[in-house]
Amino acid sequence: MLKKLFAFCLLLLALPAQAALEVFACEPEWAALAREIGGDQVHAYEATTALQDPHRIQARPSLIARARAADLVVCTGADLEVGWLPLVLRQAANPKVQPGRRGYFEAATAVRLLEVPLRVDRAEGDVHPAGNPHIQLDPRNLLRVAEALAARMGELDPANEARYRARLEDFRGRFQAAIARWEKQAAPLRNMPVVVHHKVFEYLFHWLGLKEVAVLEPKPGIEPSAAHLAAVLEALRREPARMVLRASYQDERASVWLAERAGIPAVALPATVGGTPQARDLYTLFDDILNRLLAAQAAR
Repeated sequence: MLKKLFAFCLLLLALPAQAALEVFACEPEWAALAREIGGDQVHAYEATTALQDPHRIQARPSLIARARAADLVVCTGADLEVGWLPLVLRQAANPKVQPGRRGYFEAATAVRLLEVPLRVDRAEGDVHPAGNPHIQLDPRNLLRVAEALAARMGELDPANEARYRARLEDFRGRFQAAIARWEKQAAPLRNMPVVVHHKVFEYLFHWLGLKEVAVLEPKPGIEPSAAHLAAVLEALRREPARMVLRASYQDERASVWLAERAGIPAVALPATVGGTPQARDLYTLFDDILNRLLAAQAAR
């Protein structure tokens, strides 16, 4: 009998602790942030990977099943997931996480959006009416989102509210110190002219002061034609850039074509956690972005 009881206790110790909140995170950065705040009180499921374009995701049955079991859905919002998330939530039929309920959280509502269009015309490509949704690449935005997310998690799980608040304060202190270090490290990048494949780095540029001089996509979400790439190359002869940047989930061919002819580096940056082997969490995400930018700059 004692042996059976001992074996049962060992089995209980081997099982993972039951999380208080099941989080469905649309992108890896929000899963990482939920874990920072929630610790072992949160189980965060990542609906997409860093090597997928978050605009274009299939509403797979596995996503629907995860949303059905979630206590909290955490997504960017600002129409980034408009092509797939509404279908996932509708099919999941989980009343707790439908838009407008406390179990539905959009990170974009916690920050000021850049590039808000004066008019919305789908003929202009994949335009986001609320503004550019790629807010995760300014770490100051992550602090603002963390504050709002911790409050929401405390509402949904009052028993652990104090714990979420304490972990938020710890995260805030460590992340603010990291931001100061990154800003000092990135000082040589200020005013550096760059070309981008897609306008995914606007918040990074706004934070660090890089200067975007050309975009490979003729319109948001539209891949460049040969004629458009030739026009960008001609424009670079009048206003040179130091490098061509793309997110690691994007096809490299256009940026490599332009970089070879312009005589500048083509650089793939992680757009979120997991975008490169080095970008393992929210800290190493920005470490790796800066390391890659500074290495490309020094290579000139």
